[in-house]
Amino acid sequence: MGPGVTRSKQMAMRWMRKAAENGHASACVTFVGRMYSDQPYARQVGRVEQAVGVTTSVGVTEGHDVPPDILTSLVYWLRNGGHDPVHKLGVFRIRALEGHNYCFNEGCEVVGHLKEFKVCPQC
Repeated sequence: MGPGVTRSKQMAMRWMRKAAENGHASACVTFVGRMYSDQPYARQVGRVEQAVGVTTSVGVTEGHDVPPDILTSLVYWLRNGGHDPVHKLGVFRIRALEGHNYCFNEGCEVVGHLKEFKVCPQC
């Protein structure tokens, strides 16, 4: 996003995926966070149809309010970035349970559990 460029959340997610595909560690975590919280286009763009060799054990899936196929993709992206999936997903789960700002739009004061709403008044 820059001067003269149309703002596109879908395109932003595609570029985030490209960085994650190249193993950029912080991009992988950011990408997973957006997929976990179901931010616009993140799950659509980040889903891994055939995550070869990725298994989601009970320790990984327990307590997560996320579809199993999405959890498989999350584990794939975290491993791609060299992260421990159980630990990182636990952090995302705690954040989701606590509730926090939905977006980073200037002046956004909407706070709560992400599954209760999809956009803030400024989105």
